[in-house]
Amino acid sequence: MIETTSEVAVSAPAAPSTPAAPAAATEQALRPHAEDAFADELAALAAADDRPRPARWKMSPWAVATYLLGGTLSDGTVITPKYVGPRRIVEVAVTTLATDRALLLLGVPGTAKTWVSEHLAAAISGDSTLLVQGTAGTPEEAIRYGWNYAQLLTNGPSRAALVHSPVMRAMAEGRIARVEELTRIPADVQDALITILSEKTLPIPELGLETQAVRGFNLIATANDRDRGVNDLSSALRRRFNTVVLPLPASAQDEVEIVSRRVDQLGRGLDLSAAPRGADEIRRVVTVFRELRSGLTEDGRTKLKSPSGTLSTAEAISVVTNGLALAAHFGDGVLRAGDVAAGILGAVVRDPAADRLIWQEYLETVVRERDGWKDFYRACREVSV
Repeated sequence: MIETTSEVAVSAPAAPSTPAAPAAATEQALRPHAEDAFADELAALAAADDRPRPARWKMSPWAVATYLLGGTLSDGTVITPKYVGPRRIVEVAVTTLATDRALLLLGVPGTAKTWVSEHLAAAISGDSTLLVQGTAGTPEEAIRYGWNYAQLLTNGPSRAALVHSPVMRAMAEGRIARVEELTRIPADVQDALITILSEKTLPIPELGLETQAVRGFNLIATANDRDRGVNDLSSALRRRFNTVVLPLPASAQDEVEIVSRRVDQLGRGLDLSAAPRGADEIRRVVTVFRELRSGLTEDGRTKLKSPSGTLSTAEAISVVTNGLALAAHFGDGVLRAGDVAAGILGAVVRDPAADRLIWQEYLETVVRERDGWKDFYRACREVSV
């Protein structure tokens, strides 16, 4: 007979929660977790939030959406936007997590799927670290549980020898678990989620036990739609998810805002001062990426060939951040065309033969003729030779 757990999962006690990092350690972290980086905003929202909260949620669904989309609280506290996009998308995602259905964030590379999943987990559970990173080599143990083999060999299967996965911990503690790049995980490993998501139970047959999910548990998965055909989700697993598609930024201004905000955050973390002319170069990088991505110039008059790369917003952020570092360490601190040219070339030219021809044609037919872009054209020509 299988033992079942109580609401606190006594049959498979969760591993102790990771102790909070000291403030000094958090300040030194290269990339603090969302719950640490935005701790003040989360605290202000929780304090001002008087709406109903689902079991074990740190704040109400309304407050979670406000945290992601930004706003100003009644006491004047400004909540910075974490996601720039349609409000309804965020509302549907948050509402899904308040039900018994898991959430699948789907989209092309660079549409902030990981960023959104992290901030959702931080706002709801106060912990975004219960994470399974999907790769071609992700084992089933990463989703279910593993064993401490030293104890297993010495004493045989026992509770003490059990190694809890992030998903198992989230079930026992009533938190949000995250699975990144779900379609990169082998299909037979993906299917380990079916029982967890449908029955809200994780059997441990070796011990005759099971862990039952307590209220507050849910799961967010992300998937790249460029990976279709790699390890497609089975229909049985897909039915367990409510799928929300994250689109590319609707307008150039939205994308400029996203890139500017993230570059500013990354720059402060790397002790890079804000570049006085950064906005001009950010707009140029975004324009180039959007035109080559869509195969059409901004004015809609000229059709273009698209390179093999994705030219995502995330790549634009990387190009500008690298340019900011060049300007700070090898220039006068002012972000100029020469600082972003090499990064753009690396992002666009992935196939040395085909992509280089596409890039050179774009430079000569579009960039060269564009008013106010002579310095950008010269810088790109210099690194393209």
